[in-house]
Amino acid sequence: MAKIGIFFGSTEGNTERVVAQIQKALGGEPEVVLHNVNSATADDLQPYSNLILACPTWEIGQLQEDWDAFIDELDDVDFKGKKVAFQGCGDADGYPDTFLDAPGIIYDRIKDKGATFVGAWPTDGYNFEASKAVVNGKFLGLAIDEDNQKDLTAGRIEKWAAQLKSEF
Repeated sequence: MAKIGIFFGSTEGNTERVVAQIQKALGGEPEVVLHNVNSATADDLQPYSNLILACPTWEIGQLQEDWDAFIDELDDVDFKGKKVAFQGCGDADGYPDTFLDAPGIIYDRIKDKGATFVGAWPTDGYNFEASKAVVNGKFLGLAIDEDNQKDLTAGRIEKWAAQLKSEF
């Protein structure tokens, strides 16, 4: 498996903790490298043929602040030949109409740029009404709800990491 670049934004630390667990589940460094988007550029994404884009959803369906500042960088990335997976954190009980919208916003920005999307995740077991991250009946990637289902996080990460190992 080629190196994996995980690009994430995290304000309160949930997403940062989740991507650290994903990194470990996928084999750790140096094979899996974490990049906080608050200091990343488009050039940082280029060397990776396998990418995980991780963003929590804030407020009512908004990108996390670092991702909001970074998303324009994606316009300068050549995604042809790259496999892209998504990871999102959200609060399904507090925001059931916009649960995990952020990965959907990022996906909409890059969906026509030549990437192959991997890591789709079932919506079963989540209590929400709508999400921009649901495409063809599945989440675009791993959905984590640390506010209401923290006890399920570790198991979901392990299962998704095994899935990604075969898809990457």
